[in-house]
Parts: sequence; C-alpha cells; structure tokens
Amino acid sequence: MATHNVPPGFQDMMHFGLVEALLGRRSRRFFMGAEIPDGVLAYTSKHKPMPLSELEKLLVVTACGGNTGWHHMIYRAQRYAPHLSNYAGAAGGRTFPSAAGFHTSKTFFTDDTGVYVLDNRDAPAAADKFEDGSLELDAVVDALKSHVRKLRDGRMTVPPEVPYVEAHNTWVANREGTLLVIPVADLAQHVLLSLCYMLQNGLVLTDDINKRPIPGIEKYKHLVDINNTWSITFVEQLSLAEVTAELSTSCYAGALMLQAMGLGGWMYDGIDLFSVLGASGVPGIDGLGFRYDTDARWPYPNPTGLAGVMEGFCPPHYPDMRAAVEAVCNRKFGEGGPFNASTPGPWKDAAKVRGAAEVHSEEFRECVALQAQYVYDTFGKFPGTVPSMFLLTYLQAHHLDLDFYDKFYKPGAYLSTHANHMKRWHPEV
Repeated sequence: MATHNVPPGFQDMMHFGLVEALLGRRSRRFFMGAEIPDGVLAYTSKHKPMPLSELEKLLVVTACGGNTGWHHMIYRAQRYAPHLSNYAGAAGGRTFPSAAGFHTSKTFFTDDTGVYVLDNRDAPAAADKFEDGSLELDAVVDALKSHVRKLRDGRMTVPPEVPYVEAHNTWVANREGTLLVIPVADLAQHVLLSLCYMLQNGLVLTDDINKRPIPGIEKYKHLVDINNTWSITFVEQLSLAEVTAELSTSCYAGALMLQAMGLGGWMYDGIDLFSVLGASGVPGIDGLGFRYDTDARWPYPNPTGLAGVMEGFCPPHYPDMRAAVEAVCNRKFGEGGPFNASTPGPWKDAAKVRGAAEVHSEEFRECVALQAQYVYDTFGKFPGTVPSMFLLTYLQAHHLDLDFYDKFYKPGAYLSTHANHMKRWHPEV
C-alpha cells in the first residue's frame, strides 16, 4: 500500500490529532442513502448509498482489530516468582487490550460484498517496530489483509426490524452501503483461562447456586487451599465483564479512526446478539451462522462456535473439558504461543524471557479440568450461567450525508475531516 497510490485523505488521517479525535467523537448516524420517514428530523437523502472503498474498509477494520506487534507480557506474580507470569493466551498485541492478555476474541465484519472474519488472534507481530516505538501503517494493513477470510457473499442476514434490531436503529443499522464490524469473544475460553489464573493464585471454584464445593476438589488440597474459593456466578460474571471491556475497546478504537478519516458511524449494542451469532431460531435469519443449542434449563440459546472459523473451547467442539484445557495450554505453551521459547518477541533475549514461564503441570491441568467439567455436567454447557460465545458492541462505518446535518444542526456538527472527506478520499466522484 505505497502512499503514492492512496488518496490525499490518507495523509490527512495520518496527521490527525488524538485530542481532536477524542473531543470530536460523536455518533453520526445519517449516511448517504438513509431516510428518517417521520418525526422532527424526518429527511430523505438525496444521495445513493456509497459503500466504503477497499482501503477505507481495511483501515477501519485495522483500527478495530489490527495487530500492533508483540505485547510486553505481565512480568511478575508474587506467588510463583521468579517464574514469568504465564496468564496470556496470545503473543501478539492488538489495537485493544485484553484482561491478562487472554485475547479470546475475533473480529468479524460485513458489508454489501460479503461476511468476513479477521483471523489474527494468534498471529505473530505484523511488523517490527522502529527505534522510536512506532509502526508503519502500510505494513500493519498489509499483514491484516493476509488474515482476512471471506465466509460468504452478501451482507449478514439480520433484517433491520424489531425484534432483531432495536426500534431506534431499524432505519440505520446494517443498511446498504454501510460497514458493520462485529467483535466476538470466546467466553468459554476466557473462563478457562480465568480458572487457570485462579489456581495459580490459590483459588478454586465453589458452586454457589447448588450450595456445594466442587466434588473431588479435595484431591488437590496439597496444590491449593480448597477453602479459598470464588463462586461460579462471580467468576463467570467477572469474565463476562472482562470480555465486554475487550469488545467495547475494540469498537472505541474504530470510532476514533472514523473521526480521523472523516467517516460517519458509531459504536452501539442495538442489534440482538443471538440473532447476529445465528441463534435467532428463525429460518433465513442466519447472522454469522454459529451453531447453538437450547435447553429447558437455560433462559436463552447458547452459541458455541462456527466450525473451522471460531470454535468455542467447550463441547461439542471438544469431546470434554479436559480436551479444552489441553487446547488452552497448547495455545499458551505450544508453537507460536506467548510462553514458547521459540516465539520471537520484543526483548533482546526473547527465548530467555518466554522460557522463564512455568508450564502448567499435568496435575494443574487435571485440577482445572475437574472444575470446568463439573460446570459443564451440572449446567449442560460451559460456562454455566453465561453464553459460551458473546458479543455486545458493534461499530458501523458509513459515508456521512452532510446535507442532513447542514439542514438540522448548527455549525460544528461534524469535523473538517467529514467536510472534506469526499474531496480528499474520493476526488473522482
């Protein structure tokens, strides 16, 4: 992506200030081709819908989920010093943070051309950083392109109507000409990593719903104080909150990029998450097409994954929770993992740093699996009280219809980047 082949708006974006992006961020919903049919802001766009260019789309997706090089890890934990803290699930960093470096999410997106996934969760660093710590955006975007996979043609099939879309979003959400970015978290894997974290820090689960300890946990009393417990509901709600922060920060990074590029759009949660994941239960409304199960014990369907794309670390994608625990450990300690001495890194002696982490022992893995299998057997799914796969926030990007804002708003409703977007990014139009 040589800069001489990009529109002048690209350089405007590169020099746009962070403070201006922060203070100028607004939800700007009215796009070219949109219509508000009634009410005080009734308006029909005089323009046809205008999809984002390939470059614009890649830049927005890069902001939401691009690889930013090797992350720096968590250095020390008092309980098992001098070993390196071994919480993380991935070696590469992304544009958004993740609790303890778990990084269980993947970024999906859809527009008029199709449904896509950015499969870079376990990717190595996109590029080496310069001495001043900076990265070349060209290299980051090019690396991202190599990890984009098209899943199918055509826009994601979730109709813009109630109950699939909140009433206030039916006129604008996922419409023709728009880009919708959908970060999805593997909450099952996140909870497994949380159980590993707990055991490393002297904690085990207790079942606060059925008022009993985990049967068989006493076998590991030499490994951990089995009376030092966190409840199932607390651990799962905490994990849900942690992945929500991860997904929301991803969308917020994208929202700041919209200001720099002069695109309209906003981050929101006004589309039914189960419909987007494919669990609407209505034929033809397939969303992303994840498989799901239902059970009379559960208040909602439970999506578990998309075969060959994003499979949850739980049955039926693994035969049991012991196998899922092994998969988590392989992600952490296997080839390309954050605690594999052969994985490159940002340190002068990466092998020494990565190799300083203690590999989870067989007994450790069995203890984690015992707790996880109990949850699965007791509640019929893992995690027991929250979905196996979760999403909350979306980022929509589109070309703003300035006529609408000029008609209804005082000056200042949009930034100079929006005012000049068409001239700087699409001079041919």
